[in-house]
Amino acid sequence: MRKSSQKKRIHLVPFTIKEIIQNINEIPQGVQMIQAPLIWDKSNKGDGVVIAVIDTGCQVDHPDLKDQIIGGRNFTKDYNGDPNNFNDNNGHGTHVSGIIAAAQNNSGVMGVAPLAKLLVLKVLGKSGDGNYQSIIDAINYAVKWRGPKGEKVRIISMSLGGTTDIPKLHDAVNRAVANNILVVCASGNNGDNNYKTDELNYPAAYNEAVSVGAIDFLKRITKYSNSNNNVDLVAPGNEIVSTYLDGKYAKLSGTSMATPHVSGAAALIINMCEAEFGRTLTEAEIYAQLIKRTTTLGLDKRSEGNGMLDLSKM
Repeated sequence: MRKSSQKKRIHLVPFTIKEIIQNINEIPQGVQMIQAPLIWDKSNKGDGVVIAVIDTGCQVDHPDLKDQIIGGRNFTKDYNGDPNNFNDNNGHGTHVSGIIAAAQNNSGVMGVAPLAKLLVLKVLGKSGDGNYQSIIDAINYAVKWRGPKGEKVRIISMSLGGTTDIPKLHDAVNRAVANNILVVCASGNNGDNNYKTDELNYPAAYNEAVSVGAIDFLKRITKYSNSNNNVDLVAPGNEIVSTYLDGKYAKLSGTSMATPHVSGAAALIINMCEAEFGRTLTEAEIYAQLIKRTTTLGLDKRSEGNGMLDLSKM
């Protein structure tokens, strides 16, 4: 029974904490590697785009994130189940949020889309563990959510997963996509690079989701990055510096860290392309514009998908 019940749980994609950093002032190497600063002017740094981060919550008073949060909800039993307390008591969600949208404030770090807004949906507890129903509920909440000025979620970012294919989870992802929300997910950290079997992590393994693998700063696939035919692209995921608990910063590794690079990039792409086309993009169009901005690394497609995220490609 224990093994069976564990399969019905969902977890943080495993990650490694390399270093905790007290003070820093930089545009992180990952943000630079995907060439985000090159299109900041054209994309207005993601201003107005709302990204739902489904994770462990976020430190709501972190100096680099406090002004980026447009709303949130707690779907866990943490904080006595208070739905309005979506503070991070793990660290993972705060790190992911910073990669996406840490503010430009002359200290700390800058995210890929430093003017984007974050809808923080806490579905995993302090231990990084949760249940599939909470993820499903959070996705459905993101689809229905409206901001104070009528804003809608355009991107969902999930650096979590499980080994069980749950039809209701698939339905929730499909519902988001049908509402023109791009769903970006970590491919998983169970890779062994032998390609003998598919290394599947749900919801990333669903065809409708954008599955993100990890590379290091030398453009090599990380040894832990899952490989399968559903990997769409890769982004920096090794020793990534971002926001962390207690107003600090940390250097973490995992496909968890690659995923928010893509989520933030999608916000930039939405602003840039919608200004160019003069209309709202569909989810399929956002995906096409994202994949258009990849560069093949010449590696096995099950590892790199369409290649490395590269926002310099127009």
